[in-house]
Amino acid sequence: MTTADAVAGRVSRPAIRGVLLDVDDTLVDTRGAFRHALLRVADEYLDAGAGPEAVLAHWREDRSGWYRAHTRGEMTHREQRKRRAQELHETFGGPSLADDEAYDIWDAGFERHFREGWKAFPDAASMLDALDAAGVPYGSVSNADLAYQELKLAACGLERVEMFVGVDTFGVGKPDPRVFVEGCRRLGLDPAEVAYVGDEPDIDAGGAARAGLTGVWLDRPGTRRAGHDGADLGERTARIVGLDELVGALGL
Repeated sequence: MTTADAVAGRVSRPAIRGVLLDVDDTLVDTRGAFRHALLRVADEYLDAGAGPEAVLAHWREDRSGWYRAHTRGEMTHREQRKRRAQELHETFGGPSLADDEAYDIWDAGFERHFREGWKAFPDAASMLDALDAAGVPYGSVSNADLAYQELKLAACGLERVEMFVGVDTFGVGKPDPRVFVEGCRRLGLDPAEVAYVGDEPDIDAGGAARAGLTGVWLDRPGTRRAGHDGADLGERTARIVGLDELVGALGL
């Protein structure tokens, strides 16, 4: 099934016996948490005319690709966030964060407000309930550090989702096929028997499909990132608009 197929259509391929899940903007409303943190950054640091939605869009778009450089193992998490923060300030009239001490103060406040905003999506727990009822094992593969994501899941009441792979497992993240294959190994299943669910069509659904899994693009209304229309998705992929459609889409 491709993105041109019906949203909740069934996937016609070998039976799915396990599910791997992304965390950010799939189980947890990370976009909302970033918005919460960036509103406070804007109030404290940026020009009064900086609109909150423009600030959020700039952060999420990450035009220079610093976060993806981090997931390719090219820089630390600290370095990518510092570069993104500096670009944000340059765009919206904030003070320089080139000095490490200035950045450390900024980051401490940003992280505190970011964590305050962590919340599970309303459909996350019910989807996990449905997988539990169907006897389908699941776990998470994420592009953030394992311990950090375990903390986030626990804070959102989703500690039953075991973290299998983080960016610190291999030093790289999705779409490197190793991270998907390792997730399948942790489930004790062949990749052809596993579906991977995530909000980014290229590195989540597309990356999983290239690694031999079924890729499921979670295209929540109103949350799609700029340029992520899923037009380049090929075979072994499906599109859903909510986690409540997952069980039906996979024929579980």
